[in-house]
This record gives sequence, structure tokens and C-alpha cells, in this order.
Amino acid sequence: MIDRLIGEFDRSLRALTGVVRATRPLPQIDEAAAAELSASETKQAGALMRVNHTGEICAQALYQAQKLATQSVRLKANFEHAAREEEDHLSWLAERLNALDARSSLLNPLWYAGAFAIGFIAGKMGDRISLGFMAETERQVEQHLDRHLEKLALNDHGSRVVLEQMRVDEIAHGQAAIAAGGAELPLPVRRLMRMSSRVMTSVAYYI
Repeated sequence: MIDRLIGEFDRSLRALTGVVRATRPLPQIDEAAAAELSASETKQAGALMRVNHTGEICAQALYQAQKLATQSVRLKANFEHAAREEEDHLSWLAERLNALDARSSLLNPLWYAGAFAIGFIAGKMGDRISLGFMAETERQVEQHLDRHLEKLALNDHGSRVVLEQMRVDEIAHGQAAIAAGGAELPLPVRRLMRMSSRVMTSVAYYI
């Protein structure tokens, strides 16, 4: 247990300090499709990527907490697999932020701590609830990415390819959680999750 906690603490530090390594390469665009963004388009893209980067910080916290909370070896492996792919997203978004000369959210430690607490509580409510929470989280993230793809400049291909691949992965994670026996969460819980997400995305857009 102590070894596992040390390992997860190390992952937490790496996520918060940006020392993460993707296992898959950054999605690339055709050089011929590359286009220079205006100042306003660059600023908008940077803010949107900051929000998504914060979302991936939260995803790391959620899956780490849920993995620690469950006693199921199978579910631990499921959460670990999802967390690894989310770490790819975190690395890609950090690279994109650098390319846009934008910064990550100054409140990432706060977002991480809150998400970890929520994930651990969900995990301790039972595996079916924990998986249901994962499925609903991914469903809401998918919708969130759809909105961001609509807001990005049409010629911002560098940001688009990252969000599009993230969307594919999030859908797969949600489907895997449902297939593993995730329970449908009550409507009030789903609404509360959506409200919490809106607070995070609204604040992280600016700070």
C-alpha cells in the first residue's frame, strides 16, 4: 500500500508540474493545412486549451482516486489504462499551450485536490457507482469537447487534431465503463457534476 501511495504521489507531482510523457505522439497535421492564427484566434485557442488542460489534471486525480478506492484488480487495471491515455492528453495539451504561448491554470493544485476527493468518494460508494461516475464524466467531457471544437477558429488545425483524438479516447473510456457494469447515476447527481464542471471551466478560462 505504501509503495502504491508513493507511486501515485509521484504521478500527482508530475501531472501538476508538467513532467509527463505521452506514450503516443502528438497528433500531427498536414503541413500544407497549417495556417497562421490571428492574435484574437491565438488568445481564444490558448484559453480553451487551458480549460482542457485543467480537465486532464482533474481526470488524472479522478482515476488515481478511483483506482485507490476499489479492491477489484480488474477495475484497477481499467482505471490505470484510462489514466495512461489521459496522461497522453495532458502532455499533448501542454505542448499545444506552449505553441500558443499560453499558460496552464494557476489553480491546478486546487482543481486536482477537489477532483481527487470526489473520485475517492465515488470509488468508496461501490464499483458500479464508480464506473457509472466514470461513464457520466466521459459523456460530459465529450459534450464539452464538441463545444470547444465549435468555438475554435476553423483554421486552428493544430488544436483541432488534439481535441478530436481526445474525443475518440473519451468516448472509448465511457463505453468501457458501461460495458464493465457502470450504473446510471441519478439525475440530480448528473446535474451537480455538470454544474461543478461549469464552475471549473469558467474559472480556468481566465485564471
